[in-house]
Amino acid sequence: MTTAIRCETQPEAPRFLVHEKDGCCPAVASGKHTANNVLRASGTAPLPRGFGVLALALLLVTPTIFGQTTTAQRNSLAGDTAATVLPLATDLSAKLTKKDVSHAIRKVADWQLEKARGNFDQDWTFAALYAGFMAVPEAAGGKRYRDAMLEMSKGFQWQPGPRIEHADDHAVGQTYLDLYFQQHDAAMIAPTRERMNAVMRLKDDPEKPLWWWCDALFMAPPVLAKLSRATGDREYLDFMDHEWWITSGLLYSPDDHLYYRDKSFFGAHEANGSKVFWARGNGWVFAGLARVLAEMPADYPSRPKYVAQFKEMAEKIASLQGADGLWKAGLLDQADYKLPENSGSAFFAYGFAYGVNAGILDKKKYTPVAEKAWRGLLSHVYEDGRLGCIQPIGAAPGAFTETSSYVYGVGAYLLAGSEIYRLAR
Repeated sequence: MTTAIRCETQPEAPRFLVHEKDGCCPAVASGKHTANNVLRASGTAPLPRGFGVLALALLLVTPTIFGQTTTAQRNSLAGDTAATVLPLATDLSAKLTKKDVSHAIRKVADWQLEKARGNFDQDWTFAALYAGFMAVPEAAGGKRYRDAMLEMSKGFQWQPGPRIEHADDHAVGQTYLDLYFQQHDAAMIAPTRERMNAVMRLKDDPEKPLWWWCDALFMAPPVLAKLSRATGDREYLDFMDHEWWITSGLLYSPDDHLYYRDKSFFGAHEANGSKVFWARGNGWVFAGLARVLAEMPADYPSRPKYVAQFKEMAEKIASLQGADGLWKAGLLDQADYKLPENSGSAFFAYGFAYGVNAGILDKKKYTPVAEKAWRGLLSHVYEDGRLGCIQPIGAAPGAFTETSSYVYGVGAYLLAGSEIYRLAR
């Protein structure tokens, strides 16, 4: 596995705390968590000495305001690994008909909805699942999943997660906005709009971008792009554009056409000596680009830059596709990873299918890539609907087993299925 990275940890800080990373490995980051950091994130002036500890204490003793659990509890609820060997599904077809794709979507979606419904959270892990549920086509039972998302959103009173500036806590806003587009009730997006207004008041920190890790490009930018469409206010899109290219300038490799997960991976190497480019991290970005492009007006001035980066990444990612249609956790050292990684692979499948459907990617060249990836994903669906080979929560390529399943990977699968359905006969 990744020889220069000795640990794999959760990429997020404790709730209600702003994660200040010092540019080291996520496992050993020295996070600076202070009351003034929290208030800085809210756009409020720093507190005078003597008030900081009290303010921080008040924040720490009220974690249940948003129905939040602890980080460890949330992670355990986001997925698991089956303790026994499970039989693979025998009722799925690799034929790309709308009927077959619909059945494959519904089988996994039904399993995940029943398993996850009682554990819904505003966290990024579930936010990716919600995005997938919202994308399920009508023919695959889309209304059932949208109704579940409406129930979830009302339960959380349309609130984002508690951390003001952290993109992970903004991602759920994508679902709130998609529901708003259907019902046009301004109350559905008022808290998300208020949150993003606060984020836009933050000053850029040249030492640490707002979106300092590549996963963030899936979490927050689509929220801002959707807000711009919902409100008609281009300021949201302009802010997103400004911050995207700051992060891209830091983490995107123009030579490799891939993203580093964060700056702690500069200089890190895989066992074969190659650079460390994480499949899921690049999947987040590739899918984030697709979701931003889907919202961005055709005449937006910098849209060609997004299209160019999307095409660059597509060409590189396609060149790394395995014979099974999938990708390993470490993109440039696939021989060192035993299993394909299906959250990254599903995000890639989604991006390729979206790109073809939107006329951005060459249909003849990339349709086979998307279809091959979909067939590969189907080979990891179990009889009960579990989708396996999903790497647990982490920040780098890592090990896992065939039955490992997590909600964000299922969300990626459902997003992929929604676009594959559009390609299907």
